[in-house]
Amino acid sequence: MKTAKFAELLRALAAEEVDAILVGMLSGVLQGAPVTTGDVDIVHRRTPENVERLLRVLKRVNAIYRHDPRRLQPTASHLLGAGHQLLETDFGDLDCLGEIDGGRTFEDLEPHSLRLSLGGGLHVRVLGLRELVEVKRRAGRPKDLAALPVLQATIDEAKARK
Repeated sequence: MKTAKFAELLRALAAEEVDAILVGMLSGVLQGAPVTTGDVDIVHRRTPENVERLLRVLKRVNAIYRHDPRRLQPTASHLLGAGHQLLETDFGDLDCLGEIDGGRTFEDLEPHSLRLSLGGGLHVRVLGLRELVEVKRRAGRPKDLAALPVLQATIDEAKARK
């Protein structure tokens, strides 16, 4: 199993100026939640220009579909759609999601996100903790529900520090 290097993957996306929002547990980690995650989940803007930038990054990190022995690479038509593209890369697993939470797109989620610095003038957009809690609550999967107390405690601790 490859060692995940999520920081390098995020820096590659940021350097190429891919419009994307981290929507999985990594967004919680970057906001101080003491949890771990096995992949990077993004919702990307589904415009031809942005998908081209995303494809350049995916090619650079040797992205292929997970669990597919044919080792297929994603194409623009895959990324322009609303579906989930579950990929493995040189830096770890990356899920490129056209939408989440009942059809919510990048544009729907953007007002509920914030920009965090990666250093070196690079930034990443993450789904805010409150919205992440709501998305996970609505998803209702056991792993999402298990994360809720930790995410809520992170919100409460941040409030107490203010």
